[in-house]
Amino acid sequence: MSEQSKVGKIEWCDLTVNNASELRDFYSKVVGWESAPVSMGDYDDYGMNLPGSDQCVSGICHAKGPNANMPAQWLMYVRVQDIEQSAKQCIDAGGEVIEGPRSLGSSNFCVIKDPAGAVLALISD
Repeated sequence: MSEQSKVGKIEWCDLTVNNASELRDFYSKVVGWESAPVSMGDYDDYGMNLPGSDQCVSGICHAKGPNANMPAQWLMYVRVQDIEQSAKQCIDAGGEVIEGPRSLGSSNFCVIKDPAGAVLALISD
């Protein structure tokens, strides 16, 4: 699949909260996900796997370190061609960039708020 054909695809979702361990346990009970620790240095965030597998389908993260300003909600990450251009277009269209753009592993991302107040993360290479 070419990079261009991925534009617009929802690629990930995660939840960033102050009490990630409690919410990890909540979603394990309610949804059936199994957690796997993801080291963030001096604490762990959690990859949430399908039951009985190592297929990670979401993340539950602590609202600290690089995630301190993330909103406490399930956040979808949508692929865009150019993160800087999309962030500028968000502002030009009446939205707000509430986090980033910044790097996330080998990608770049930002979190935007649309004019109605809905929040979405954008990600690009």
